[in-house]
Amino acid sequence: MATLKIVLSVLFIIVSLVITIIILFQEGKSAGLGTIAGVADTYWGKNKGRSKEGRLVKATIVCVVLFFIISIALNMGIW
Repeated sequence: MATLKIVLSVLFIIVSLVITIIILFQEGKSAGLGTIAGVADTYWGKNKGRSKEGRLVKATIVCVVLFFIISIALNMGIW
């Protein structure tokens, strides 16, 4: 069981670093101020899920879910 805790701890640290890096790569919300003037109806506005920014958002969600699952598993106290 100690081996599983070590593996989960290492994975937890890696996921934490990946979350930090992904968040730093994302653009700020102030970059989207063009939506006020109606610029959001462009090709990039409609297909944001397929863009780099959309992939970063999806990767962030996946990593955060992994982060919570691993943190719950590490804190269950069954080790």
